[in-house]
Amino acid sequence: MEKRWGKKWALICLFLFNWARNVSSLSVTVSDMECVYEYVLYEGDTISGNFVVVDHDIFWSSDHPGIDFTVTSPGGNTVHSLKGTSGEKIEFKAPRSGMYKFCFHNPYSTPETIAFYIHVGHIPTDHDLAKDEHLNPINVKIAELREALESVTAEQKYLKARDTRHRHKVNETEIQ
Repeated sequence: MEKRWGKKWALICLFLFNWARNVSSLSVTVSDMECVYEYVLYEGDTISGNFVVVDHDIFWSSDHPGIDFTVTSPGGNTVHSLKGTSGEKIEFKAPRSGMYKFCFHNPYSTPETIAFYIHVGHIPTDHDLAKDEHLNPINVKIAELREALESVTAEQKYLKARDTRHRHKVNETEIQ
C-alpha cells in the first residue's frame, strides 16, 4: 500500500514540476527599463500572462504617463506593445521559437514595483504525436518479448514438473 502511494505522489510531483517549468511569476522593480526573458520551444505556442503596477494608486498622480510594455521576438521584431498602462493581460501566438524579451519602461525616475506573470503553453499537433508506422517496430519487439517470456515460462514449468518427478523417485527409493 505504501509503495502505491509513493508512486502516486511521485507522479503528482512530476506533473506539477512539468507544469511549473512553463510558468514564471515574479516581481520586478522598474526605475527606467527592465527586461525579462522567456524561451519558447515551438513556433505557434501561446504566450499568455499579465502584469500589474502594484503601488500605482499610492504614488501616481493623474498626469503620470504609465508604464510602457514591449515584447520582442527572437528576430528582434516587436510582437506586442502597450503604452502608458498600469497593468494588462496579454496573449498571442509565438511567431517563432527562441528567446522572447519582455521589457517594461518607466518614464519617471520613481521606482515602480510590477507583478509579472507569464505562461508559455504548447498544444501538441498531429505532427508532434507518434503515428502507427512509428509504433510498428515497437509492437514487433513487444510481441517478440512476449513469445520469449512464454518460452521461459514453459521451460520453468517443465523444470518444475521434472523436479517434482525426481523428488517422487527419490522418496520412492528411500521408502523401499
